[in-house]
Amino acid sequence: MNRYSRRAALLVCAAAISVTHSSAQAPAPAPPTIPLWNGPAPGALGTADIDIPKLLIFAGKNQSTTGTAVVICPGGGYAHLSMEKEGTDIAKWLNARGVAGFVLQYRLGPKYHHPVELHDAQRALRYVRSHAAEYGVAADRIGIWGFSAGGHLASSTGTHFDAGDPSAADPIDRVGSRPDFMILSYPVITLVGPKTHLGSKKNLLGDNPDPDLARSLSSELQVTAQTPPTFLFTTNGDTTVPAENSIEFFLAMRKAGVPGELHLYQNGPHGVGLALNDPILSSWPQRLEAWLRVRKLI
Repeated sequence: MNRYSRRAALLVCAAAISVTHSSAQAPAPAPPTIPLWNGPAPGALGTADIDIPKLLIFAGKNQSTTGTAVVICPGGGYAHLSMEKEGTDIAKWLNARGVAGFVLQYRLGPKYHHPVELHDAQRALRYVRSHAAEYGVAADRIGIWGFSAGGHLASSTGTHFDAGDPSAADPIDRVGSRPDFMILSYPVITLVGPKTHLGSKKNLLGDNPDPDLARSLSSELQVTAQTPPTFLFTTNGDTTVPAENSIEFFLAMRKAGVPGELHLYQNGPHGVGLALNDPILSSWPQRLEAWLRVRKLI
């Protein structure tokens, strides 16, 4: 090979390396985002991004190979949203198992109080159900997964639902809001007694909530035989949202005959997400995956 040929070959190699490097550095495209309502959402107090509840859609044309979908409610004490660790990371975990994910950006306190947050979550379930065929999922395989305060929102959705209004002008409102299953990760459950998370309660209900309203939104008191099957994960070391929140909900499920599992780890702080870097807690998503298989959801 003469020097000109060698030089040409080197240039080709350099170009290939450059293209490969550029491709590796290219950011992943942002997921499609859709507002839950056309026009202002009911009860909207403005037009900023925080006033527009929406779904981040991790459900491509061939994303769901199981027919299952999950609406994801990130935590944040009803004051902010942990959108990556308890939102988009969760959707990607689901996608890797053939499940479509829909991350809910719901409205927050102290600007918004109940029932706005619940209406946002109910609308999200109705939206996914009414568009099930479009996303390749089954209308009876749509669950909800919540973390911390998002777990309270998810459990509220699973204990406060309706079958839809067949005469509604909006076709989305014609379908039901009951999740077919729930996943609750270190959830806020109770809004009464010493084990509640006071920050979440204040942001959701205000400074001096009606005691009857607080009881009606204490999910452990609202479980019935119609409550969806539920998987719960928490830790005994959680000092932010005590494990009693999950335990009381699970005991209420047992009393009502609702199937489910509770995984209570000895150690671990609040807000671990999937805990992928923890040698012990990282096993909890494996327990969840096994439960989803038992339920024939994956």
